[in-house]
Parts: sequence; C-alpha cells; structure tokens
Amino acid sequence: MKELVLISGKGGTGKTSLVAAFAALAAKIVLCDADVDAADLHLVTQPRILETHPLVAGHKAVIDPERCTQCGLCREWCRFGAINADLRIEPLLCEGCGVCARLCPEQAVDFREKTCGVWHVSETPYGPMVHARLGIAEENSGKMVALVRREARRIAETRRIPMILTDGPPGVGCPVIASIGNADAVLAVAEPTVSGRHDVDRVLALADHFRVPAAVCVNKWDVHPKEAARIAEAAREKGAECVGFIPFDPVVTRSQVDGRCLMEYGETAVVRSIEQVWEKLCALLGRADGDLKSLQ
Repeated sequence: MKELVLISGKGGTGKTSLVAAFAALAAKIVLCDADVDAADLHLVTQPRILETHPLVAGHKAVIDPERCTQCGLCREWCRFGAINADLRIEPLLCEGCGVCARLCPEQAVDFREKTCGVWHVSETPYGPMVHARLGIAEENSGKMVALVRREARRIAETRRIPMILTDGPPGVGCPVIASIGNADAVLAVAEPTVSGRHDVDRVLALADHFRVPAAVCVNKWDVHPKEAARIAEAAREKGAECVGFIPFDPVVTRSQVDGRCLMEYGETAVVRSIEQVWEKLCALLGRADGDLKSLQ
C-alpha cells in the first residue's frame, strides 16, 4: 500500500483539483482530505456520507455558579484572560490548561472534554473517502489529521486498495507535519511566482527533514514560464524531481463552480498535462517498491 500526499506552501495552488483528477485516473484508491481546517475535497467528488463520528479532544473549563464563592482566584491565575469580571469563562479564550480547576478551593470548576469537530466516511464515484470538519476556532487539527489518515489506512487495508491519495493542508505547520509522517511520497504543488519558489523550498525542506521522498509540479506554469523553470531547477538541486507543468485553463474554475472533477470536461491541454503528471508519479512510486500498474 502506498500513500501520496499533496502539499504546498500556501492555499489555492490547485491541490484539491489535482487530487480529484488523480482519483479519476486511478483504478483503485482511497481518498483522504487532511486539510481539516478548510476541507473542500468533498466539493468536487460528490461524496455520499456513510458514517459520521465526533472528535473529542482537549478540555474546556466551566464554572458552576452554585458552587462558586466569587473568590476570584481563577481569574487571578488565568494567564489567557479567559475569565471575565463576572467570573464566567469565555469559551473562545479558554486554552484548556486546567489551572482554574486545579486551584479552585470550592471545586466549582468543571473540566469537561470537548467536541472539536466531526469526521466522515463517505463513498465517492472514485472510491471511499475520509474527510472531516473542524469546529470554528478549535484546535487539535493535528490530531484530526492523524485520525482521518489512520481511518483511510484502515479502509485501504480492509478493502485491499493499493493506494491512499491525501489532500494535505497548506503551509509547513503542525497539520502538514501530521499529514506527511510515514507517507510514501509527497507532491509539492507550486505556482510560478517568487513567493511560490520560496514556498517550494520550505515544503521540500520539511519533507527532507522527515525523510519523505518528494516531487514537484508547477501549476499555471504558462503565467510565468521563466519562474516555472526556476522552480523546477531549484527542486532538482534539492533532489526532488519535477514531474510536470500544468497550464492555466479557465475550465479549472468552471469545474470548481460546477462541483465536478476536471476529468469530466473532455480532452483538454490541462487534462493531458495532469495525465502525464499522474503517470510519472506512478512510476516514481513504483520504483520505490515493486509494481503499481494496478493504480493506472
């Protein structure tokens, strides 16, 4: 079993559209949307939700007014300013450290587990998909990412599906680290700009730190061909193969508006370039361990 994770240094580079397109090209695949802070793979894969589960993680403090004697110790010791003058806890400010519950002499603070969001198991036209929705202003996105990836792996093992295709979060922070750990390869999707080149440098450094093989593709390369070439050269210098250049095409925006996969729009230049990128990715993964012809 292989897991390919698509990442980028910023949002909006085209990861989700590429994941859906790759899923349409693969014979057997499990989809995983690890961008739990802003999940959108479901917008272009028409999933039918089969299961919904809560994510319970972390704690929130709640003061019981019946037991509280208004001593104010909790407010004095709360370093996050989450307890107001009325000795009520502001939920969005509470970091769940538990100091108030530990120090309250009347034990008037309940330290409750909280539900951070929900995760789903769905069926799509391309295969099963695991995706999630983190609650507003909630933390533990790294934990949610680990959970959806673990469930995707379980489904792949149970159904004997040879590949997991993961839509990773943008950036290089905790959610990205949680999305690439133990992956077989990452594809860094770049835009042909100076900041795009900087973003590729960051994500390739992250992949190298965790010893995950990386490849690069440049989306909308024809907007700035010279910068696209610089990104490809910089990637090669860092040991990452550039597996393709995808041209700008308004059909991508149309597919997003329509909520459909790019591959449904017939043979276009952007579709042909995505097919070539997919073939190279399969070849790279196949070189790593045996034969992956069943993916194509």
